Amino acid sequence: LISVLNILVTSTICPEPVLLFANRIDIRQVLPHRSEYTLLLNNLENAIALDFHHSKELVFWSDVTLDRIMKANLNGSNVEEVVSTGLESPGGLAIDWIHDKLYWTDSGTSRIEVANLDGTHRKVLIWQSMEKPRAIALHPIEGKIYWTDWGNTPRIEYANMDGSGRRIIADTNLFWPNGLTIDYAGHRMYWVDAKHHVIERADLDGKNRKAIISQGLPHPFAITVFEDSLYWTDWHTKSINSANKFTGKNQEIIRNKLHFPMDIHTLHPQRQPAGGRNRCGPNNGGCSHLCLPSNKAFTCACPTGFRKVDQYNCLDKFLLFARRTDIRRISFDTEDMSDDVIPLADVRNAVALDWDSRDGHIYWTDVTTDSISRALWNGSKQEVVVDTSLESPAGLAVDWVTHKVYWTDAGTDRIEVSNADGSMRTVLIWENLDRPRDIVVDPIGGFMYWTDWGANPKIERAGMDASSRIVIISTNLTWPNGLAIDYQTERLYWADAGMKTIEFGNFDGSNRQVLIGSQLPHPFGLTLHEDKIYWTDWQSKSIQSADKMTGLGRSTLAENLENLMDIHMFHRHRTTGQFQTPCLVNNGGCSHLCLLAPAPKGSSCACPTGINLQVDRKTCTPGKISNIKEYSMLDNNNCERLCGPSSGFLFLGKVYWSDSTLKKISRANINGSGQEDIISSGLVTTDGLAVDSVGRKIYWTDTGTNRIEVANLNGSMRKVLVWRNLDSPRAIALYHEMGYMYWTDWGEHAKLERAGMDGSDRVVLISNNLGWPNGLAVDKAGSQLLWADAHTERIEASDLNGLNRRTLVSPVQHPYGLTLLGPHIYWTDWQSRSIQRADKTTGTNIITIRSNLPGLMDIEAVDRERPLGFNRCGRRNGGCSHLCLPRPNGTSCACPTGVLLKSDGRSCEEMPETYLLFSNRVSVRRISLDTPDHTDVHVPVPELHNVISLDYDSVDGKLYYTDVSLDVIRYINNKADSYIGMETVVSQGLKTTDGLAVDWVARNMYWTDTGRNTIEVSRLDGSARKVLVNNSLDEPRAIAVFPSKGSGVCVCVCVCVCVCYYSYSNTQFNRIEVLTSIARQIVYFVCLLLFISFMISVYGVFFRPVS
Repeated sequence: LISVLNILVTSTICPEPVLLFANRIDIRQVLPHRSEYTLLLNNLENAIALDFHHSKELVFWSDVTLDRIMKANLNGSNVEEVVSTGLESPGGLAIDWIHDKLYWTDSGTSRIEVANLDGTHRKVLIWQSMEKPRAIALHPIEGKIYWTDWGNTPRIEYANMDGSGRRIIADTNLFWPNGLTIDYAGHRMYWVDAKHHVIERADLDGKNRKAIISQGLPHPFAITVFEDSLYWTDWHTKSINSANKFTGKNQEIIRNKLHFPMDIHTLHPQRQPAGGRNRCGPNNGGCSHLCLPSNKAFTCACPTGFRKVDQYNCLDKFLLFARRTDIRRISFDTEDMSDDVIPLADVRNAVALDWDSRDGHIYWTDVTTDSISRALWNGSKQEVVVDTSLESPAGLAVDWVTHKVYWTDAGTDRIEVSNADGSMRTVLIWENLDRPRDIVVDPIGGFMYWTDWGANPKIERAGMDASSRIVIISTNLTWPNGLAIDYQTERLYWADAGMKTIEFGNFDGSNRQVLIGSQLPHPFGLTLHEDKIYWTDWQSKSIQSADKMTGLGRSTLAENLENLMDIHMFHRHRTTGQFQTPCLVNNGGCSHLCLLAPAPKGSSCACPTGINLQVDRKTCTPGKISNIKEYSMLDNNNCERLCGPSSGFLFLGKVYWSDSTLKKISRANINGSGQEDIISSGLVTTDGLAVDSVGRKIYWTDTGTNRIEVANLNGSMRKVLVWRNLDSPRAIALYHEMGYMYWTDWGEHAKLERAGMDGSDRVVLISNNLGWPNGLAVDKAGSQLLWADAHTERIEASDLNGLNRRTLVSPVQHPYGLTLLGPHIYWTDWQSRSIQRADKTTGTNIITIRSNLPGLMDIEAVDRERPLGFNRCGRRNGGCSHLCLPRPNGTSCACPTGVLLKSDGRSCEEMPETYLLFSNRVSVRRISLDTPDHTDVHVPVPELHNVISLDYDSVDGKLYYTDVSLDVIRYINNKADSYIGMETVVSQGLKTTDGLAVDWVARNMYWTDTGRNTIEVSRLDGSARKVLVNNSLDEPRAIAVFPSKGSGVCVCVCVCVCVCYYSYSNTQFNRIEVLTSIARQIVYFVCLLLFISFMISVYGVFFRPVS
């Protein structure tokens, strides 16, 4: 009885220790006394350091390839980024389980940093006299931090966990001090040295140092301790080893043949004792931000970039600067002066910055992604504000009074404004601009100022509503870059990289003076705060400051910073003055934009681009639609083809376009509202688009898939029309009345083709003297085809059969889109960035409709007077159950891709008879084997994150699949080609379900779990779940079942439940195993022989294992 009680007490109160270790590509667990080996996290890039938080059941690790610190639950679920910026080589990591803090070392930045467990309130803790900090260990009970440094002077140090009280405790006979661990019960520390091949120990103050093991250690890396044993990883032997911590004897190999063992910890509550006192208490010690334990008490600390204003509180006041690929902040009021990267995603080439303290947003422009974005100052809630019709947005300014964003674009030569969220965008100034650069706004005075460093460099001023524009400085300027306003002295400051000066003057340009005229190699960004001026310099790679009145007292705040761009001071005390603007009361009476203006007007109303201000000068309403219109109000990233139907545009009220970046076809109302995606899958490069407004269909070409497709205007009933012998199809045009579609193909053998609008009667019309045939249009009134060729630099015409070919306009520089309206043709030109017009018959009378339009793509003309033609399919959809498509001699019925037309020629089968189903992680797709096009079709299964395996139950028409991100097994019903009713059947106890198989006879499902190394079975509804195999498995992957009622297998099925095959991904061979609930080893060969016998009798052959 006593023995039983001891076992029970041991198993419940003292759980067995588990060794948790990083293996570069995964994180695994191993039981030290049984060598049981399980996978916790896989598909990692380069996991090096790790630690855990036992009470919160979290594991943390660093990845030195991704330069990230990550965390997940201890069961492997909910993987999240904790720190994603400003890391170079985070080789050490430690968790304070009492105060819930994360500490790490970075040998690339030579720093030790600390943050909350979620990565917030990040602070550079120790940075001075640091070379290559590596391992780190915490003693939160004593408030101490220990670390190794294997720089030029290798050493082991400790400090209080607030960074104070730093001291070297070992600096002799060290070379590569790698791993470090603390024995909390024994009050000692242990470390390994990979160069000296030794494991040593010492007291926590460095005294009584002693070598424990000095032989048989080729390259020890990390070490941990538990009770009387040491455990360490070794790079050379790729193993985990153990020994007695007192004597170094009893050495054992716990596990070998590992991929690349890195950091190691003992996962056990004894390694994170709960008895320590939380010095910060339940209220964070009264600290506004970080509460860090020290020797006996605690210290309130500020995140990097913040200034401490008293014992407990921090003020978010910092210098904000862009460095192309990141945005950083500096707290210049703290002694460290270190910069901190704001955790932002996808910053490619940040140039201009500004901020709004009302909600804590920072704004920036990116001249690579051609976008304006914003986020909170801590990097959260990042979003794109503007990402269309931008080419080189180099200047940015925030009106913090009415919350508008102003920007310059040196590519489009415009100054624009929008609301802070990017809505209601409008062009303010576009004439007589030549490479506008920086811009600043003065909401108090109602003015904006900008620099222009084109052929005639100048600095200009205008009202923030674009009124009262004047040039204030036009002499002795070369490259006027940064601008800054001093609201106290009412001065305008600017930096000139060509003149190598920083100057200032009054707001009207008078009283101009040089503030700094020497040692300015290439000043760029400029800002002012209190009595200082701050600037960035490209050539000296530094951030500097000086007295704003005298230019004296120059100092360097930061240096050795590549690619410095704009700079601003973030604070909470921006000038608002005592004035009251009408814009703050009922939006100034404006229906849309209320813009500040100089006195006495104070403000004016404006409208978003595309709609007009009415005579009341307050209200915006849609104006007369131009025959040719730039659809810049649409929120699309890379609009290649846009198309309003050639007739009936206002009847339909929609504009359609394709986006080659997002791989979508979308539509919206003509005013930009009601945007929706109608085709969002199976597209690669949709270069041509045409709307049949009479037949209510949309046609498109795709040069990536080499297909021409059709669908209803809402994207339904999508069908591939042409897929053979296409090589980069481009423009497409329709002639509904004749039942024809025309398209250009500029592949290896460029040509112009025609077919019925149902894909029939295909014929090549023109195949010679074509290069890059881009735009295409049908002149119905003149019975002619017109096309633009960017290679031959011609616009040509022929009759509708490709005959009587003639040149209309030549040369044209780089024509792209082409359209017709009345007696004229209109086209877009990439090189001249303009829209041109000419006579459609003679090609004469060429005029420029609009110039200076970068990024021009397609163009469509709208004739509101022309009525809709007769719809051949208008009466009962032409008698068709699905698609009715025009053709030269009438109409034809068609079915969605992959579905067969029935023998009646009018109705379609419900779904394909035979098809392939496959997953590509985020979607499930289907390829019909009934039709010759073999096109993959998107299966509309919702909420897919990472689908790995699937199987189909043809009895009930259900698709079963596993999602390893959600750790679930689900099914969805397939009824008449509609996928509805998604249900979760297994949602607990899964880690990585890589294999799934449905037994359609016994109504069971089987799955493999590589995370738990098991094979399980349950009923199809998830009930009666049972583990079939849970030992001797090492990452089982695929699984298949062969249920049968045949006599040969009946015995095997009865005895063994079912025959299953599953493969191993990391073994030299593949095995066939027989699942059994009794006497598995005995039945193994019997079932295997029966199965082989059955296969030979039925098929005459046996299958070969796949290696």
